[in-house]
Amino acid sequence: MKLGKIAPKYTEKPNPRIGLITLASDFRIEKDFNNIIYGKEIDLFSNRIHCYNPLTNETLKKMADDITDVAKEILPDQKLDCVAYGCTSGTIAAGYNLIFDKVNLAKPNTKVTTPITSAIKALKKLNINKISIFTPYTDEINQSVAEYFKKENIEVVSLTYFDIASDLDIGKVDPDYLFEVLSKIDLSTSDALFVSCTALPVLSLIDKLEKKLGKVVLSSNQTLIWDTLKEINYNKSIDGFGQLFKD
Repeated sequence: MKLGKIAPKYTEKPNPRIGLITLASDFRIEKDFNNIIYGKEIDLFSNRIHCYNPLTNETLKKMADDITDVAKEILPDQKLDCVAYGCTSGTIAAGYNLIFDKVNLAKPNTKVTTPITSAIKALKKLNINKISIFTPYTDEINQSVAEYFKKENIEVVSLTYFDIASDLDIGKVDPDYLFEVLSKIDLSTSDALFVSCTALPVLSLIDKLEKKLGKVVLSSNQTLIWDTLKEINYNKSIDGFGQLFKD
């Protein structure tokens, strides 16, 4: 047998690498990421974190205990350019700084973004300081969400919600019904609508909602993905997912 040894040639620069930490019960967030980054030279790697039902501020905070171990298992011993923590209310309960520190214990010198911090960035970029909020959460979590925006000097004009206590049930909400509900929210005194929760199937509805409502519509996954792309220096306009990606 004749053997031939050939020297390999490696790529000089790999694609930017995004690490996504998603709730074990979230049916939606990976689909939303892939819908936006499809065809782009960006690589997405995800791992799931244990979550607790019913959702309360206490159980959401407890979930953060596992962040370091979950982040460590995303491409072990390899660098990530940005880690997206896929839980809006979980970030509020645990605090961004704690999440950042826990990710960086596993992946040193890594940028970290979350749905709620990215939402604040998006609102400031668009010069919006008066919003209406829609959530699927219970009242306990809603109060925490509203308070977070108020602390960031964002006025919450109204808050409408489903009162769902299980993340699994949030993921089962019918998109057509969600569009019907969201399109009837009165935004006459608001500058934008923010739809909270990474598990809600809202990203594909945003363009249609903005046309119907005549106002900016933001969502947890939309702002999270937008900010993640900014963190890896992808700044091109993207059509089909709302005004935020066009600016």
